[in-house]
Amino acid sequence: MCELDFTLERELPLHVSAIEQLHRDAFGPGRFARTAFRVREAVEPEASLSFVATSHGHLAGSVRLSPIRIGGCRALLLGPLAVNPDFKNKGAGKLLMGRAIHDAKYLDYCAILLVGDYDYYARFGFERVPMGAIEMPGPVDPLRLLLLPLDVEAVGQCKGMVKPGV
Repeated sequence: MCELDFTLERELPLHVSAIEQLHRDAFGPGRFARTAFRVREAVEPEASLSFVATSHGHLAGSVRLSPIRIGGCRALLLGPLAVNPDFKNKGAGKLLMGRAIHDAKYLDYCAILLVGDYDYYARFGFERVPMGAIEMPGPVDPLRLLLLPLDVEAVGQCKGMVKPGV
């Protein structure tokens, strides 16, 4: 892997159109039908946990975390994490994830939930959700429902239906 120099910063309004284009390119029009997208569209992302990676003035990638509830747990829904194809496998996604997880640990959330590829996200500490423990309000592949505990004592409350907001 060839690591590049990236600058990480909080997402600002000036980044929004480039991020939306990145999402269109990465996920296509089908993204609007996905359950995780439907949950995220009902709540604004946590501004302090939305980051972009740039390299020499070019958007390399972005990540957002949105507040949700899972039973009695205040949690975050990751996503989307998107990396520009020109910067794939260069470390942008890893840097974005590392920063988002690091900063989330200092806020009052018990876990981060996502629907994604276990082989990619396991390196950050995500584990598969036990079958039936957490329910999304629409169809998802249960093998792709992953959770990262942030508060080990409170994470046991993360059971039940996922709802947008806090």
